[in-house]
Amino acid sequence: MKSQLQMEANAIMNSGWWNTSDAYFNISNLCKWLEIICNKAGSIKEIYKYSATTSEIHFTTLNLSVFQNLERLVVQGVGLQGIIPKEIGLLSKLTYIDMSYNDLEGSLEQLEYLDMSYNNIQGSIPYGLGFLKNLTRLYLSKNRIKGEIPPLIGNLKQLKYLDISYNKIQGSIPHGLGLLQNLKRLYLSHNRLNGSLPTSITNLTQLEELDISDNFLTGSLPYNFHQLTKLHVLLLSNNSIGGTYPISLTNLSQLQTLDISHNLLLGTLPSKMVLSSEQSWAYYNYENSVDLSYNLIGGEIPSQLEYLSHLNLRNNNLTGVFPQSLCNVNYVDISFNHLKGPLPNCIHNGYNIIIWNDNAYINKRSNNINYDVVIVLPILLILILAFSLLICFKLRQNSTKIKLANTTISTKNGDLFCIWNFDGKIAHDDIIKATEDFDIRYCIGTGAYGSVYKAQLPCGKVVAIKKLHGYEAEVPSFDESFRNEVKILSDIKHRHIVKLYGFCLHRRIMFLIYEYMEKGSLFSGLYDEVEAVEFNWRKRVNVIKGVAFGLSYLHHDCTPAIVHRDVSTGNILLNSEWKPSVSDFGTSRILQYDSSNRTIVVGTIGYIAPELAYTMVVSEKCDVYSFGVVALETLMGRHPVLDQRLPLPNNVKVLLDIIRVAVVAFGCLNLNPCARPSMKSVSQSFVPEIAPLNFLLGEISVQQLMSQEFKALFHIVNP
Repeated sequence: MKSQLQMEANAIMNSGWWNTSDAYFNISNLCKWLEIICNKAGSIKEIYKYSATTSEIHFTTLNLSVFQNLERLVVQGVGLQGIIPKEIGLLSKLTYIDMSYNDLEGSLEQLEYLDMSYNNIQGSIPYGLGFLKNLTRLYLSKNRIKGEIPPLIGNLKQLKYLDISYNKIQGSIPHGLGLLQNLKRLYLSHNRLNGSLPTSITNLTQLEELDISDNFLTGSLPYNFHQLTKLHVLLLSNNSIGGTYPISLTNLSQLQTLDISHNLLLGTLPSKMVLSSEQSWAYYNYENSVDLSYNLIGGEIPSQLEYLSHLNLRNNNLTGVFPQSLCNVNYVDISFNHLKGPLPNCIHNGYNIIIWNDNAYINKRSNNINYDVVIVLPILLILILAFSLLICFKLRQNSTKIKLANTTISTKNGDLFCIWNFDGKIAHDDIIKATEDFDIRYCIGTGAYGSVYKAQLPCGKVVAIKKLHGYEAEVPSFDESFRNEVKILSDIKHRHIVKLYGFCLHRRIMFLIYEYMEKGSLFSGLYDEVEAVEFNWRKRVNVIKGVAFGLSYLHHDCTPAIVHRDVSTGNILLNSEWKPSVSDFGTSRILQYDSSNRTIVVGTIGYIAPELAYTMVVSEKCDVYSFGVVALETLMGRHPVLDQRLPLPNNVKVLLDIIRVAVVAFGCLNLNPCARPSMKSVSQSFVPEIAPLNFLLGEISVQQLMSQEFKALFHIVNP
């Protein structure tokens, strides 16, 4: 009878999952492979597969039944095909399975961690799933699952994360979900669920995020939502929920994002609408936001609005006047209601704007004249905006087109100022006063464009102000750079892109108002001997990740894509918590897919992609190369390998992250632009956890860091 170890080796040999014809293939040494981890007896306990040997591999070719000691099985993004074998359920030690991003079919049987998202799974969720009582995480999103949610799912008492969004699930939400007392995140969006939201769901007292948007829910919202005291995100948009707006929502002290738009809510809003002042990460687009647009809500706008960044009450039956509380909100859309009366006092001082409406216009007249606010029809809006733009062009005598979605235009002594206000409290005079007319004492940096000043506004907010001096404004390149930065940053918002709070573009004075970043640039953090020691490995890796996410947003989430063109350590700013923001978009370029995108070479020497020297064609891959330089520089400091001012890492996770960054960096520095990974691939490579490596840091060669094997290990996919 064959031994356990021999059966496992034969299963590996015969699976077709590994290239047995490779000269380096050695089945007797499989416990030392990067993709396999064995126990002390030499039996396989963990299998990781991130790259396919051929164009496709099949589940049926691997005899799973022989791996009696298997604890973890991760087969991710390799085009795995076939039906999920029933033998999985017979492996008593198997507690962790991840088979996401494949082409699997069939039904599901599973244990403690199950991620089957992004496959082609059909049929219904098996009732047997309810017997897996140790299951803590279940991810079935982005499949073609039909049928109803099985009532036995209420047996999964240990479940903390449940995501079955983006399927074709029908029927009502079972009351059994209310038994999942440990559930923190529940995602049921983009299905075909109907019926009312069960009152039992308010028993989920540990729930932090709830998303049941884009379904066919009807009925009223449960009255006792106040029991969900830990709820941060509540998304119920695009349903047919009716009844009155539940006052109990005002008692959710941790709530940061509320979206019940596109429903049939009636009643009135409470007089007080306050969100949590604490900052926490959420997957939703906007933190501190309320969206109740496209309902049937009447009454007046709440007189107390606090800690709101975005408020959308568009297309309701609101009446009454504009309350002073609107001054506390960054962006407000109250178009297509029945509001009238005077504007709040906060727009009377300086050149302020407190309301941003996509299809509404606020008619502001001088202070000594009685005035009303009229929300007009779209045709009239277009005429007024066109007239305003015409005045701007004539007065400024400039052909540069700047989007003014977030601006207000005012005149003072014949001078034109365009100021965009992040909270309705910034005015031109406030900036002049805060800097004492740009006194040198407030200057914190200078450059070719002008100077940067630190200023504290009357509201207590500290900002950075980049000012272009009068004589520099006469230089077309500087003027164009300033306007380009306004155009880019007015349209994009991301946690790793520097925030533009306002601007003033005038022939005598030009300045931009930014979020103040306490730690300064990444360059200064690396080359200051004291800062560099505090800037430990974990912080450096997190900075690199943040920059990757920011660039991925520019390249893949903006339409059309935006290329920064000057990614360098000098243009990455760090706040007090070492969180990075990509800055300086003066030379950025919006890609036009119907042209060659030819351009002059711009950027910082040492970071510019080599192909620009002979092709003069800008693309996202230019930023990818610059990112590679930044990543290596962040690891190396001014020294040849790792920054020797820091002790070598003694934490396995940190060590793996350092190796991951190095592999990513070398991939980005490929001389062939087509061979470089995209920033989306780079950012996604930082998400999965990596199994521990079986060799020391000093044993890894540069050749290994550049190899396809290491790229596959760290999920770096070439285009």
